[in-house]
Order: sequence, then C-alpha cells, then structure tokens
Amino acid sequence: MTTINKLRWGVLGTANIGRAAVNPAIQASTNGELVAVASRDLERARAFAAAAGIPKAYGSYEALLADPQVDAVYVPLPNKLHLEWTVRAARQKKHVLCEKPLAMTAAECVAMQRAADTNGVLLMEAFMYRFHPRTEDVVARVRAGAVGEVRVVRSAFTFRLTKLDNIRLDAALGGGSLMDVGCYCVNASRTLLGSEPTVAQAWATWGPTGVDTELTGTLRFPGGAVAHFDCALTLERREYCEVAGTTGSFAAEAAFLPGKGPAELVERRPFPDGRKEERHLTAGVDQYQRMVEHFARAALEGAPLRYPALEAARNMAAIEALYRSARNGGAPEPVAAIG
Repeated sequence: MTTINKLRWGVLGTANIGRAAVNPAIQASTNGELVAVASRDLERARAFAAAAGIPKAYGSYEALLADPQVDAVYVPLPNKLHLEWTVRAARQKKHVLCEKPLAMTAAECVAMQRAADTNGVLLMEAFMYRFHPRTEDVVARVRAGAVGEVRVVRSAFTFRLTKLDNIRLDAALGGGSLMDVGCYCVNASRTLLGSEPTVAQAWATWGPTGVDTELTGTLRFPGGAVAHFDCALTLERREYCEVAGTTGSFAAEAAFLPGKGPAELVERRPFPDGRKEERHLTAGVDQYQRMVEHFARAALEGAPLRYPALEAARNMAAIEALYRSARNGGAPEPVAAIG
C-alpha cells in the first residue's frame, strides 16, 4: 500500500493538538510521513502546511480523503465530527487515528468500528498516555500483583480555560470537562482495575453554555473496587493518578502529560529494609511518537492493534452513565455492557 515502508499520513484540520504534538510526532516517527493537511479554508491549510513542512494542502476534507497517496488520517476535529469523518475516511480506505473521546456515544464508537471493519482499515482512539513507558510499567506491575488486590483508583485532570469561545465550552460540539479531560481518568481507572465498571455516580457544575465545567465522579467495579476522580475546565492545573491495593500503591504526578523528560512513579509499601517508599524514574520519551509508530506498525505489518474501537466504546459507556447520574443529582446509574 505504501512505498519505502512508511505510512503516509494526512491530517483533517489544523487543530492545535495536531500542530503542537501529533503532527511533529508523525514527522519524527521511524515508519510514517506526514504528506497532507486539509482545512475548510484553503489559504489556512496552505499557511499551516508551509509552517509545518507538510507537502500538500487541501481546501476540503473530502479532497484529502480522495488522495490515493494518503494511507491514513489523523482526526483532531471537534468531538461531534468524529463519527462523520471517521466513517468517510474508512469508506475511502484510509486507516484512522482519531482524537479522544472517539465519539459522542458508545453506539457511535461501535458504528465507527463497523465502518472500519467493513472497509478493511484500522481505527484507534488517540489516548497517547497509554504508550508512555511509565504507564506501561505501572499497568504491568499492577497486573503482576505488586499492590495486591486493587481496591481504589484516584485521579484528577483539571485546567483553567481562559477563552470563552473555546470549543470545549460548546455543548453542540461535544464539549465539557468529562469529555475533554475526565475521559482520561475514566480510561485509566478501567485500565488499572482491569475490568469494566457496573455503576456510576457523578456531580457536576454546569456552565452557562450547558457543558459541565466541573465534575466529580465515582465508578464501582465488580468485587467492590472503586474509582474516584474529578475533572474541570475552571481549576488550576492538576494531573494525578494513584492505584491502591491491599499491599501497596503507585502514584504519579503529570499522569497523562508527563512531557519528554524523566517521569517519576512513587511506590509505597513496607520494604524489607524498613523503607516505606521508593521512587522509580522512567527515561523521557515522546508518547505521541510511540503512539503513531504503534499504529503504523499495525497498518504496515499487520501487528496487533493494542486498542481497538471496542475499548473506546466501553469508555464511552461509562462516560454516558456518569452524565446521566450528574443530570439526575448524583443518583447511581448502571453502566451498559459493551460487547
């Protein structure tokens, strides 16, 4: 499908997440090249392409999808548009890496996966933190029983929006703190507990545009384990995750965006030498680059795709239950089982 064993990428849109993180990661990757960008404004696309060193610029998303020299697309569009443009890309036989959350509902995620399967292409949600070695390390340690039986996960992801016209505050486009940053907490909780929640509760503060500007949530898992988290678009930057079990715990600051420097993981338990704490350092990496290289290997070599869209659908099922609870004053809501 490609030449010189590299996946040829196009990007739908000129979103900042692409400009600042994912596009440079594709350009730095060992098995991909960024060949095109599209905008609904051709001059904007041309200016973006010139600034980023991207060879082709298109004045519509349709034109980019019609380019036979593009093998895969990255979709950083507003959440409301993920379903439409992922399905359109799949029908043009393009692999799709789509920003999180993958869609507005679990049902949309399933429909997107169906479109990808029907057209023989890959689809993955762009939760980049899962590809950081620290994340991989703590998940492996937890799975191996390093903290005993996992009983609690606590996490937070908050930051303060300063521009009132930000799309994160637009309910029609899928804005809100849970959709934007709380989805990380939900995903990490499910991953660390290794199962799906059955009951959700949440309490939210609703902003003037109708989105949740702050939300606190609880997820209950089989066996009684619980995940607690909070997310917000109104608070100072906080980014934290802790997993606690019957014999110890792991905790990480900058849990989702550690940057490219060394990342610390704090282990707490009674050590044989009397210590109560040990700090582990993971060498710095670009987690975005690791993500796009994993995706390209799957597309080019048939390597297993670590996170299919069904995983994203399960995350959205939990998010939907949290929203139902928040709109119902915090009443417990069941989480739908997916697949």
